[in-house]
Amino acid sequence: MSPLRYELVFSDDSGSAQDVVIVEGTSSKGPGGHPVYADPTGIIRAEISDLDEVRILASGGHQDPPHQVLARRLGDDGPSDPAGPASSAA
Repeated sequence: MSPLRYELVFSDDSGSAQDVVIVEGTSSKGPGGHPVYADPTGIIRAEISDLDEVRILASGGHQDPPHQVLARRLGDDGPSDPAGPASSAA
């Protein structure tokens, strides 16, 4: 079973993190036969393999898909926030 959500980390040529986008599973399959994930706007679309290999898919014309993208699986509840409202100070 594929994860429902991923965090995509887009890096520049130096490898430093630049942008992070959360994507969720869609009902589509990519050209490699793996599930396609998209952000809420549908602009960022990525095919992600079971080995977390990422292929960014063009969602419109004149796009230059980035080459350095890391996919990190997210749990059902998203990124953990230890200082969130569920925490209590005693």
